[in-house]
Amino acid sequence: MSSNEGGLDKAKLFSSKELEIATDQYNENRILGCGGQGVVYKGMLSDGRIVAVKKSKTVNEGYLEQFINEIFILSQIDHRNIVKLLGCCLETEMPLLVYEFIPNGTLFHLIHDQNEEYPGSWDIRLRIAAEVASAISYLHSSASIPIYHRDIKSSNILLDEKFRAKVSDFGTSRSISIDQTHLTTQVLGTFGYLDPEYFQSSQFTEKSDVYSFGVVIVELLTGKKAVSIFGSQEKRGLVSYFMSSMEENHLLDIVDAEIGKDDRKDEVVAVAEIAKRCLNLDGRLDQQ
Repeated sequence: MSSNEGGLDKAKLFSSKELEIATDQYNENRILGCGGQGVVYKGMLSDGRIVAVKKSKTVNEGYLEQFINEIFILSQIDHRNIVKLLGCCLETEMPLLVYEFIPNGTLFHLIHDQNEEYPGSWDIRLRIAAEVASAISYLHSSASIPIYHRDIKSSNILLDEKFRAKVSDFGTSRSISIDQTHLTTQVLGTFGYLDPEYFQSSQFTEKSDVYSFGVVIVELLTGKKAVSIFGSQEKRGLVSYFMSSMEENHLLDIVDAEIGKDDRKDEVVAVAEIAKRCLNLDGRLDQQ
């Protein structure tokens, strides 16, 4: 961490006592969500600021590496559609991470647990897709060092008070040198969002994040989960379902009823074409 060229200096160091008080001793009523790496709690700092505190579930060397990696990556990022790391606590056996609090849950919940409180109109979905695209483009092309996220999915996209997207969870992300074209690495990610090329070759490229983003777009279009039951009781991948519907000109039959009400057929078709390009299995053909 000391080699982080001053990146850690931007992150405030919190005391373990401070964060215990903020989260009411990590009260289970304060739990915002649980991920692979840890549990996220809602907290209130002494100055009244509401924050999210991530605490590891177990003392584990792999998790420790991911927590430190997230500090390293997020301390170098400043983008309105990427969650901000406010600081960390290094007094505990496993670091605690402190983020800005994002109040409206995840994009996964917006799409799949629709109710009156969660607006799911086409305009909101289209804006969210554009915001996530902006964040990924920044990570790949505009950050001080290029960054591959490596776990883009709807449950890692948070929504603020105005339902603006905030990409989160950088524990498995990797920074690369500008002239690098790929990472050869153990296959990590979430089934249903994994780029098949990466799965087969263990080579992660920009295209791998773009593929995962394509799956998110299809979720936004269809309201279906990345792995879902379509018709029969057999679970299938959303991508193959979407691609076959596109080939058979049945796209509008699979569009979510919530957005099917909007008279925006041309926009829906245009976005579906973008998703299809993101999901193109030969990444070299569609880099434009």
